[in-house]
Amino acid sequence: MANGNGKQSETVSQAEINGILWKACDTFRGTVDPSEYKNYILVMLFVKYISDVWQDHYDALVAEYGDPNSKAARERIERRLKRERFVLPAQCTFQSLYDQRNAANIGEVINEALDAVEDANKEKLEGVFRNIDFNSESTLGQTRERNVRLKSLLEDFSDPKLDLRPSRVGNLDVIGDAYEYLIGRFASNAGKKAGEFYTPPEVSELIARLVDPQPGERICDPACGSGSLLIKCGQKVGSNDFSLYGQENNGSTWALAKMNMFLHAMDNARIEWGDTIRNPRLLSDDRLMRFEVVVANPPFSLDKWGQEEAGADHHNRFHRGIPPKSKGDFAFISHMVETITEDSGRVGVVVPHGVLFRGSTEGKIRKKLIEENLLDAVVGLPANLFYGTGIPAAILVFRKNKPTRDVLFIDASREFEDGKNQNRLNEEHLAKVVKTYTDRENVDKYAYVADFDEIKENDFNLNIPRYVDTFEEEEEIDIRVVQEEIDELDTELAQVQEQMQGYLKELGW
Repeated sequence: MANGNGKQSETVSQAEINGILWKACDTFRGTVDPSEYKNYILVMLFVKYISDVWQDHYDALVAEYGDPNSKAARERIERRLKRERFVLPAQCTFQSLYDQRNAANIGEVINEALDAVEDANKEKLEGVFRNIDFNSESTLGQTRERNVRLKSLLEDFSDPKLDLRPSRVGNLDVIGDAYEYLIGRFASNAGKKAGEFYTPPEVSELIARLVDPQPGERICDPACGSGSLLIKCGQKVGSNDFSLYGQENNGSTWALAKMNMFLHAMDNARIEWGDTIRNPRLLSDDRLMRFEVVVANPPFSLDKWGQEEAGADHHNRFHRGIPPKSKGDFAFISHMVETITEDSGRVGVVVPHGVLFRGSTEGKIRKKLIEENLLDAVVGLPANLFYGTGIPAAILVFRKNKPTRDVLFIDASREFEDGKNQNRLNEEHLAKVVKTYTDRENVDKYAYVADFDEIKENDFNLNIPRYVDTFEEEEEIDIRVVQEEIDELDTELAQVQEQMQGYLKELGW
């Protein structure tokens, strides 16, 4: 990026970074499925970022200690580099890969570099790249085509504007935001599967505000996807005094979460790989870990979630009832409620509306949760907020040690910004929901505080229209006035028709 006198400007904008990254996707469009090529783009972004940061730190140390050709200076520089939050072997830098872009085995070269990065940073990155193969014939094509694509990818990322050194981008979150921008764009093109790895940022923001994480608290997402919701909750604390925990079943998505945590400098995050329902991995002494805050956007109504094994659950998470085989929503809710602390634990979870009113076993589980005074609020969201589905969703907030036995219902479904592909919530919408939740008072056609007896009378059905009356009376129609308007229109029509007949006669028709 150059200014008028030909010199490079001091900073690079988020929009420029996003544009360059999205352009890099052209290398794969039409030949590789987006669900596959997102991994290659995002991993290359990761390599470019850590390479630029490493170079930035190296340059600063050279300025401090002098010429690295001097043995004393070189040893001091190397000693300091070993204490960095990550280590980047010389042959693994982006520049090293770019210099080898014409190699006949470039895919193999990239794979070996990623393995070396893992080995040098085992505590933070072990296993992250195991699910991606830059030398895959089945995904990237035969050798010649594969080499052309990888060379093009490296050249796209070598754009001088894509300078990701902290001195150029100024703020680490700029890179994390670019990462999430790409995840979001891939989600919008990934259709139904998008929800498996991405939660729209405004929904993450709303959940984070509702559960309100505090310093010193442990925050968990048992279906963490790419980790954006976890990160948003951590950022809400306002300090580094928190710890993050997550579990993700999809291997490539788990890798995205690990890299996303790394890019946001959340090095203490513990992200496990595995099926949360069948095999919860966040354990302590073979017992479920407890957290002050548990949040999630689980897959809606997951089929074959593990019902056949739930009856013998080692952790007794389904003592309120076993959800139906084809709808795993209450399986995730049950897990989440069982993993919050007794004194101040709270849950924020996104659910489809069916969770609010479906009967049978789900109705029994819902009834017990309400009878135990765990349900705190139901927030109805607008339709078409989530990638791959237009159905409206809701956020359920559960809380231990509630001072009252009521439940707050908020109908926020009618307040949103129209988007080209998805609707969006703006700051005004978010602030209104949070203020209403905090005030906990009735708001005409928007919110209602229902006591336990009222919910019981409704047979523990939580369908929001049962509690929040949004009916708008239609304006009374004055039939006499309407008839007078019709008569006037008839008169005008007759006059126009008479004029038309005159014109047609003049024309000889």
